[in-house]
Amino acid sequence: MQNLRLLLYPFSILYNGVTSLRNYAFDKGVLEQHEFEIPIIAVGNLSTGGTGKTPMIEYFIKKNKGLKIGVLSRGYGRKTSGYIEIDLNDTVHKVGDEPLQIKLKFKDLIVSAVCEKRVDGIHNLLNNHDLDLILLDDAYQHRHVKASHYVLLTSYGNLYKDDYLLPAGNLRESRSGANRAQTVVVTKCPASISVDEALIIKQKLQLLPSQQLCFSYIAYDDFVYGATARKNLNDFKGREVTVVTGIANPVPFIKYLKKFITVDHLKYTDHHNFTNEEVEVIRSKEIVITTEKDYVRLKNLDLPNVMYLPIQTKFIGEEPSL
Repeated sequence: MQNLRLLLYPFSILYNGVTSLRNYAFDKGVLEQHEFEIPIIAVGNLSTGGTGKTPMIEYFIKKNKGLKIGVLSRGYGRKTSGYIEIDLNDTVHKVGDEPLQIKLKFKDLIVSAVCEKRVDGIHNLLNNHDLDLILLDDAYQHRHVKASHYVLLTSYGNLYKDDYLLPAGNLRESRSGANRAQTVVVTKCPASISVDEALIIKQKLQLLPSQQLCFSYIAYDDFVYGATARKNLNDFKGREVTVVTGIANPVPFIKYLKKFITVDHLKYTDHHNFTNEEVEVIRSKEIVITTEKDYVRLKNLDLPNVMYLPIQTKFIGEEPSL
């Protein structure tokens, strides 16, 4: 791996030059940023996924319950383009899996939309709805919008300080891009992380005095849910169960399930579109447990044997002060 990084490092230098020039142009006003009167929280990361953005968006929806909330995503992986407001009957191909997951979970409590041009998306949301707050999903690098608060996520198992720029590593921009955030959240921590370990991470990240540092972990539901029923995970204790994942980092999910079951893991790439042959393999299994995001892509394929395990973000100590 180290030899490959050395080989790719010259391309990372070139990539750094391009992204740094772009950020400089925004910082100096050469490229236009649009500000809005409504509070806008942008959630994102420096790396290429797997930091828990969707559970964090869901956390902010719950935290701001009672407000009229708009959620705007790009709609990664959808087969459409432009601005679309998400309906409960929409498909993954139309709006993307994660935006549809969020809409299905919160229904009429939120207005949810997708648009690759976030400025256009915000204008449409504000023209169509009376909102108190807009949440931007995966918009840390989308600098045409100047959000009122930036929340930067970095995974406990792969801090941005330990990573490298593309293509040698997984960073979308230089580590210095973290300075734009008001809040930095170390996600996917052990729930029992010690004070000493948290202090070591704080010292490694070297945040600005004005930045808030928080630590979060993934909490799993006690139940798995299907089309018509739910079952306690303890009901599967000791059994071999097929687990299907199409997410960036399935390791924590699999590790958790192994506390209850013997895992037969069918692993696919993030945002995977299942083929007919793959669906038939899944259908042939007695019981299948999958992630909530994967279930959104599987639920309309007549697979009564498939159930999903919900997750949520919880904080260890201090929560984001916004």
